[in-house]
Amino acid sequence: MKIAAYNYRDFDEARYFEKFASVYGVEIVPIRETPSPENAGMACGCEGVSVITTPITGDIIRAWKEAGVKHISTRTIGYDHVDLEEAKKQGMAVSNVTYSTGSVADYTVMLILMALRRMKSIIKRAEGMDYSLNGNIGREIGSLTVGVVGTGKIGTHVIRNLSGFGCRIIAYDLYENDTVKQYASYCTLEELFAESDVITFHTPATPSSYHMVNAETIRTMKDGVIIVNTARGSIIDTPAFIEALEQGKIGGAALDVIENELGIFYGDYKYQVIGHREMSILKDLPNVLMLPHMAFYTENSVSDMVEHSISHIVNGDGNVVPGSGK
Repeated sequence: MKIAAYNYRDFDEARYFEKFASVYGVEIVPIRETPSPENAGMACGCEGVSVITTPITGDIIRAWKEAGVKHISTRTIGYDHVDLEEAKKQGMAVSNVTYSTGSVADYTVMLILMALRRMKSIIKRAEGMDYSLNGNIGREIGSLTVGVVGTGKIGTHVIRNLSGFGCRIIAYDLYENDTVKQYASYCTLEELFAESDVITFHTPATPSSYHMVNAETIRTMKDGVIIVNTARGSIIDTPAFIEALEQGKIGGAALDVIENELGIFYGDYKYQVIGHREMSILKDLPNVLMLPHMAFYTENSVSDMVEHSISHIVNGDGNVVPGSGK
């Protein structure tokens, strides 16, 4: 079996593709380009394609169908960049992956602590040899209430990490689980927004989570609340969020994701205009840490992502869209 791997990265993924190609007995066709209708033919003769978070449009899917591709496997947890309706129409399976929950969970706690201790301001001042204290006083997490929205595998891991700090932890999810109840108390989303000093999001991009943080819900939050998002950018209504930051309603934020990031993150644009006004504003605010969707990025998770992408294609496991499989 042949599998085409688009956006193939020599500096980190190559060794894992080589390792798991041997384990699963497949041939990897490395394609370093981003998928497009023009290069879809490079996957000719391949059972499946492995992709990342670049737009997988209907045109690309139809071109892959003509090339004989039966399975699209995104080596990411999120799959909102894939045109699922077109994949279903073409009878193509679509799958996503899971990876080490510790990658995002540990990163989340790091971001919470950095936001509470005003680390962006401290670092930028120190780079300019300004070692003054004024304006850089932080808060201790142990005296605060942390709200966790979404208690799936990653959210549960975050809660377990937070339990060691002695903070009060409250959580919201449509489906409660017993592990979380050992460390946190479940409540309504409205109660979580009203009572939390820090709110961290670990929910997928769905119609119900779209713009969960908006002008109306922000008004119900505590003054000076800290917002951390390592989930999906679509959870936050960015213009309303920026306004609340500028007015001081939101005291600070740490964002690993942002709306409309597709096609920007993971590229080098230092000498270009990126055309994303909200991103430029957030990047320059002294109380906002904006990072390029890196929470997942550990050796453990990259290994998991490559292996699971390959194994789903080999096993015909279309866990998002069943499609035609093999």
